[in-house]
Amino acid sequence: MMVGSGLSNQVGAAVAALAFPVIGPVGVVAVRQWVAGVVLLAVGRPRWRSFTARQWWPVLALAAVFATMNLSLYSAIQRIGLGLAVTLEFLGPLAVALAGSRRGADLVRALAAAGAVAVLTRPQPSTDYLGIGLALLAAVCWGSYILLNRTVGARLPGAQGSAAAAAVSAALYLPVGAVVLWHHPPSAGALGCALAAGVLSSAVPFLADLLALRRVPAAAFGIFMSVNPVLAALVGMVVLDQRLDWAAWAAIAVIVSANATAVASTARRARRRKNA
Repeated sequence: MMVGSGLSNQVGAAVAALAFPVIGPVGVVAVRQWVAGVVLLAVGRPRWRSFTARQWWPVLALAAVFATMNLSLYSAIQRIGLGLAVTLEFLGPLAVALAGSRRGADLVRALAAAGAVAVLTRPQPSTDYLGIGLALLAAVCWGSYILLNRTVGARLPGAQGSAAAAAVSAALYLPVGAVVLWHHPPSAGALGCALAAGVLSSAVPFLADLLALRRVPAAAFGIFMSVNPVLAALVGMVVLDQRLDWAAWAAIAVIVSANATAVASTARRARRRKNA
């Protein structure tokens, strides 16, 4: 299920890229958010009238993060490719895993990741700095998503908070998506790709992760999530013919290793504190 979730997410992003020439990243993200909103509403069934102000603010913040994260990531994919964009986005969870640590090993991981980023973004005449910046914005959003999800999960039962945030994000994209699709009428193929991206990158991973977390410890799940940049690079190569050089592959391996070991180390420290 974890392999299926990761592959589905990255294949969904690759399929979304096929629709970029027709409706652009904004149009694709709008359709994806609508699909995610419908799916999560059906699963989470939020009780809107019972929400308090203390519950609403993290839900609204999470909705804004949803909207910004997907748009910045898809815009980055259009400019710098799937593998590089997802790898840079993955710095968000890595930063959360390393935040506040004063251990020497975590400092080494942070320095290794910083060196890997320098390799991935090394200045060249063809370097797309806007694309890199958009991917880093997606990283900030993913880190914020993790922190906000903790708050939402603590204040709202089940998947109500995530469902409400997805619904609000989908509503925000209604006027935006309508304008984009009006000015750039989608072909049947482009609309099909956008809908498929919504299912593959939102519905399937959400349900697969939900089922996997019932069988796999959260720490092991977090470690396995580190393989996503590798899956993204492989899917980009197979589906979109986006090939990375050996230095980029080495940098991806360093970032994946840094995240996996950071998550494992955090889990071990949490167990020690619990048993102390």
